[in-house]
Amino acid sequence: MKMRLTAEIWTSAYLTRLRLNDIPAFVVKKGDATAGAVLVKLNTLDGQAKVFQREFNLMEDRRDWAVLAEGEERDVDASLAKQRSFDPDLWIIEVEDRLGRTLLDEPGLNE
Repeated sequence: MKMRLTAEIWTSAYLTRLRLNDIPAFVVKKGDATAGAVLVKLNTLDGQAKVFQREFNLMEDRRDWAVLAEGEERDVDASLAKQRSFDPDLWIIEVEDRLGRTLLDEPGLNE
């Protein structure tokens, strides 16, 4: 059985990794420190956005990042507001990068 990091520790490590790569990011909503789910919003600064969430991949027994919503930023923000309305423990991190980098596919972040 794999040990999982708390949401707060994972978020801190993720923000550090982004900062080291000169990718601006910030916590929009702080959730439960231990068990809160984490959503990552990618804002490409052109009116478009994408939100990623963790999903369990049964076929490969792992958790992957998948797109929850994408499109115009206002529509993505509406989707996030809906998620927040029924999950008070939720974390939301916003990444701002014109190149669309989230680093979510890098080792340590994609596991």
